[in-house]
Amino acid sequence: MSISDFDSFLQSLDIPKACELNKSIFKKMFVDNGVLDAKDKASLKNDIEKIRWLHTLKPSTINIAPYNDHEREYPEVAVLHIELSNPKHFKRITHFINRSIPYPMILLFTCDIEEQPNLAVCLADKRINQAVKEKWVIADSIHTNWINLSNQSGAEAEFLSSLKISNLPFKNFLVFYQAVVQRVIAIKCASHNSEFRLHKDSSDELDKNEFDNRLERLRELEKLDSQKSEIVNKLSKEKQMGRQIELNTQVKNINDKIVQIKSNL
Repeated sequence: MSISDFDSFLQSLDIPKACELNKSIFKKMFVDNGVLDAKDKASLKNDIEKIRWLHTLKPSTINIAPYNDHEREYPEVAVLHIELSNPKHFKRITHFINRSIPYPMILLFTCDIEEQPNLAVCLADKRINQAVKEKWVIADSIHTNWINLSNQSGAEAEFLSSLKISNLPFKNFLVFYQAVVQRVIAIKCASHNSEFRLHKDSSDELDKNEFDNRLERLRELEKLDSQKSEIVNKLSKEKQMGRQIELNTQVKNINDKIVQIKSNL
């Protein structure tokens, strides 16, 4: 189906009606749990319009088995919708929501950017704190860039289509969740090479090792981009010719590494 706004995107997911919760989460809950600092509280107050718990996927509502081992517990997966008035502190907001709610979650953020409806998807690998079993550790977090729902690229359209519930594995909730993570990794890679690719192994299941490697390359790109920005900033202030040549050489070397990594995404 055609996706042009958040409502049509939700319909395209085709999540069973039995999973629907559609319940408001009040901001007070995040304040009361004691994990927010002053900047978190400011973002909660000023940047978030609404939070709704849209769906709860659990064995009684969908045919997916729970998963648990000594590191993880995935008894269910929650789908939340967060409406933002300002995308500036998006990363901070994803972090404190994940710290506040001890469930595996698919966070769907929407925000009107330049009067266009935009969507971002965020996931986080939550693991059991080995020192305090009742607590969770956010081992890793990943999110898409903002996707303009009314003007998607070809890769973005493929990504959104790939999130339809019937396109995901139902083996257990960890496998299900990791399949969504892998799709987010794929669209992040596509932002560098314009190609949305989901690798499969001989058993026709997504190759987790391949996606772990792709995630490592994405993280390396982020580090290199950060290093490059720092050097370019220094270069703009440098007056000595010799030092300018040295910094330009460093930028070139980083650019060469970036090109090489992008060619292997």
